[in-house]
Amino acid sequence: MVATTTLTGNLTRDPEIRYTHDGQAVLSLGMAVNRRWQDRQTNEWEEATSFFDVICWREMAENCALSLAKGMRVIVSGRLEQRAWDTEEGDRRVKVEVVAEEIGPSLRWATAEVSRSERMASVAEPASGAS
Repeated sequence: MVATTTLTGNLTRDPEIRYTHDGQAVLSLGMAVNRRWQDRQTNEWEEATSFFDVICWREMAENCALSLAKGMRVIVSGRLEQRAWDTEEGDRRVKVEVVAEEIGPSLRWATAEVSRSERMASVAEPASGAS
């Protein structure tokens, strides 16, 4: 079963890009998602903030590194993945992350200028002019 989600929120830090041993770009970013509601009994406004770690790969990772910065409002759509590890002290840690399938700026309170990146030819695509 795949759990997908869409989040809209602000970046809590500048995106951090790194490369795997085989040269694949991987980018991590943090998001804060605010929720605001009015308490029906007191008519007071209340707010809660949830924090999420987001991971993206390959060309999207490189595009995000060039386009996004701390504080920007973004929309992320992706799948939830859980990973677990043991610390040096022997404690078990578990973390749920969003592996992004799409990331874009939110245009609710901002504008954006979009430029298309040159797409790298994949192994499955024939070279231009080949028959």
